[in-house]
Order: sequence, then structure tokens, then C-alpha cells
Amino acid sequence: MILMVVGGGGREHAIIRKLRENPEVTKIYALPGNGGIAADAECVNIGAKDIDGIVKFAVENKIDYAVVAPDDPLVLGAVDALNEKGIPCFGPNALAARIEGSKVFSKNLMKKYGIPTASYEVFQNAEDALAYLATAEMPIVIKADGLALGKGVIIANTREEAFAAVHSMMEDKVFGDSGSRVVIEEFLTGPEVSVLSFTDGETVVPMVSSMDHKRAHDNDEGLNTGGMGTIAPNPYYTPAVAEECMNTIFLPTIRAMQAEGCPFKGCLYFGLMITPKGPKVIEYNCRFGDPETQVVLPLLKTDLLTAMMATTNGTLKDTKIEFSTGSACCVIMASNGYPQKYQSGFELTIPADIAKNVYIAGAKLDNGVLKTAGGRVLGATATADNLPEAITAAYKLVENIHFDNAYYRHDIGARALRALKED
Repeated sequence: MILMVVGGGGREHAIIRKLRENPEVTKIYALPGNGGIAADAECVNIGAKDIDGIVKFAVENKIDYAVVAPDDPLVLGAVDALNEKGIPCFGPNALAARIEGSKVFSKNLMKKYGIPTASYEVFQNAEDALAYLATAEMPIVIKADGLALGKGVIIANTREEAFAAVHSMMEDKVFGDSGSRVVIEEFLTGPEVSVLSFTDGETVVPMVSSMDHKRAHDNDEGLNTGGMGTIAPNPYYTPAVAEECMNTIFLPTIRAMQAEGCPFKGCLYFGLMITPKGPKVIEYNCRFGDPETQVVLPLLKTDLLTAMMATTNGTLKDTKIEFSTGSACCVIMASNGYPQKYQSGFELTIPADIAKNVYIAGAKLDNGVLKTAGGRVLGATATADNLPEAITAAYKLVENIHFDNAYYRHDIGARALRALKED
């Protein structure tokens, strides 16, 4: 089979590595891929948002199956366009991808179908939003309606911070048109859990849970990023919590999307918070999370292509999906200064014996030399029988990887270890 994976980050690298395990896969193209992915797939310089270019390439190269990994092309209708040409895909169509593409759509969906989430209000203009915030209880959460590279959410601890968030989103347009509408919602407390799931629109199969680390610096300080590391499984996601989530969140969401005439097929990501009143949805994503994918897929025992095709073909209920009982830890190595200004173009040294444990997110090949080319450069992932061993092994990988201007958090998994001790 000839496969095509749309995207060019660490998530896509993890997906491609896992797809390569299937013996029927003869070739994988990555559009656009990156300098590190080039070791595992043929990279083609077509951007992930170039839907016409993607479709043209897929037809001309007789692609048997396509995986559309990032949010932008999913929301823009890449799956719809490929399906029109008879190319089967992993990922939701544009109508279903609204569950991530519009915070307003997803919040209204949850309200309509009684899916537990934070209470909220939607605002179309800054004046009304500011008037609401003048008397609202702090802290409070302000979200841009549309896609914003995982950075369109601001937790405001003071009224001044809340006002500033509205000004930047709605008036300064720091997220472009994504901030034309904002959702302002109550601040929830409790541990966060990420649960990715396979779904074919009828059946939902949760993957192993994970814990993301969004803040740039140790002790969960600094700006929000696309993610500085992850661990799996998440100790806060107990069997009892998992059962409650299945009954009150996962199945109701799948049924709600069916009822709205936009059944979801692909990977539906549930961003959850385990509040004192039970689990609630913080956000949905219409695709694999990044960097959650880098810890979830290494624990997947089932062939990934088989699982993906089951979501496309509607046969998930007849497909056995298994995960390892071990643990995984991914430490992101970034360019110092990320998520703000940073320098790139530094040579990247990864020993050959650990390359299989490294997923490249931001790098390019310059005359055969791998160099940094992004904020998040790579994820070093280790698996082990238990979480302490996985964390230790991941940081040992980091010690052996070198590039100038490298930065990483030193406490990935620390909160999870504390939770395990509390048990």
C-alpha cells in the first residue's frame, strides 16, 4: 500500500513510524514532512493547507490511503476533497471537524446534549465581552472561537488580564479571524487528562490516557505552548473515572455528532478536567494531539493502519485495539525563547542508537546536515514497565541529544509521580 500523511511535525513523525510497522505498507509520502521525517518517509514540499495541491498529488501518485493529521486541513475540508476523488482517509470531514474548528459549535453542542463542561457565554464584539467581564468572577477563561495553534486560550487571574485578553483577540486580532468571536467560560479546577480515541461514528475506543505539560517552564510557569512534554498513562484517570467518562462524555459526544448530521470518524481528542463535581470537557480536538501522540502510539500494540482503516470503514466494533500496560514519557526539546522569539539553524546531533526514540518536530536538512527549524524541535520518548523508569529513560535520551540554544523542562511527569505516591 502507498500511504500519504499530511503534516510536518512530531505528531506526524510518530504516526509515520507506527504506520511503517505494517508489512503491507510499501511507501509513505509526507506532505510536507520535515528534515527528520525524511529518514522515515519521502517528504514532498506541499503545505498542509494546500488542499488542491494535496489532492492533485494523491491522485497522480495513486495513494491508497491518506492520513490527514493537523487541524487546519481537516477544518478546511481535506478529507472531503480527497474522498471526492475516491481516496479513503483517516480523519473527519469538514462538518465534523467543526468540533475543534469552532469553540462556539462545540460548547453549544455540549449544552444541547447535556455533556458536562464549564458554563460559558459567547461574544461577537469586544464591547459586550468587556461589559460581561466587568462583573464576572475571577479567574476566568477566554477562548478564541477558531484555530490558534493551541495558543488561543487565556486563563485570566485578574480583571485587567481578562480585559487585555479580549483586546488582543478581538481588536488586535493576534489570532486573526479566529478571535472574531470569543467564548468566556468559568474557571474549572482539578487535574487535566487527555484521552485520544478512535471512532468510526458509531463505536468509540479510547486510547491510553496521557498528561500534557503546556507551560513553557518548570513548575508549570511561563507562557502556554503547544506542549513541552507528556506522560502516559495519566494516574488521575482511574478505571472509575474512565467508566464515568465513557457514559457521560465519550458516547454522548459521538451520539450528539450523529444527531447533528455530522458523524465523527477518525481520532477524537477529549481534553478533560477531573473537577470536584466529576469529569468535564475542557476542549475537543478533531485529531491526534501533539505531543500526546508521541507517548500514546509507542504503547499501542495493535497495528495502527488496521485501527485507522477500521474508523474509515465503520468496522471498529469488530477490531481489537490493545495497548501495553507499561508507561511512556516524552520530553520536548525546544529552541530557547519559544513560544516567543527564538533562533534556528543550529546543527542537530542525535546518536544513531537512540534515533528510533526521537520524533522530529522542527528541523530541516541543509546539504545533508540536520538543523533546527522551529520552536519545538523534537520529542525524546521512552517506554518502560512503570512511569518512574520511563521518565528517567526519557531524560537520559535528552542528555545525549545536542543543539545550540536547546531548552527543555526538567519536571515532565513530576506531578504524575506525586499523584502515584498519594495513592
